[in-house]
Amino acid sequence: MQKITPFLWFDDNAEEAVKFYTSIFKNSKIGRILRYDEETAKVSQSGRPAGSVLTIEFEIEGQKFVALNGGPQFKFNESISFVVNCETQKEVDYFWEKLIADGGEESQCGWLKDKFGVSWQVTPTVLIDMLHDKESEKSERVMKAMLQMQKIDIEKLEAAYRGK
Repeated sequence: MQKITPFLWFDDNAEEAVKFYTSIFKNSKIGRILRYDEETAKVSQSGRPAGSVLTIEFEIEGQKFVALNGGPQFKFNESISFVVNCETQKEVDYFWEKLIADGGEESQCGWLKDKFGVSWQVTPTVLIDMLHDKESEKSERVMKAMLQMQKIDIEKLEAAYRGK
């Protein structure tokens, strides 16, 4: 068992969210599902009926998560996000389009919110390498280019890195 497991609080659509995420990431699977029983349904503030999903375990790329149908009390915000490390522009494009589908929102610098309000950073690994370059002029140009982007464009970053 992994030492730390992200636990995501949804209003009433945890199962829908898990199916969405596991459809996007190839190396993923849905695990155990715990359902509200009569007693839990009575004492919870979620308003979920007995028999509905309480928690659902899932895994993406070896990372285990748990999703909870906990009710409307808490909402996701940008203070927590998940980084998707991408090797190619094709991979950046794929995850960007899939994660903003059906009501997600684009943000700046590779950040987005999916339709459930969860924040993601779709990040090409080359960006991190360029930002950590020992030649500060190169990394500054890359940072300036990135700050102008929503979805990250590797070709434009590489041009900025080369001074073009």
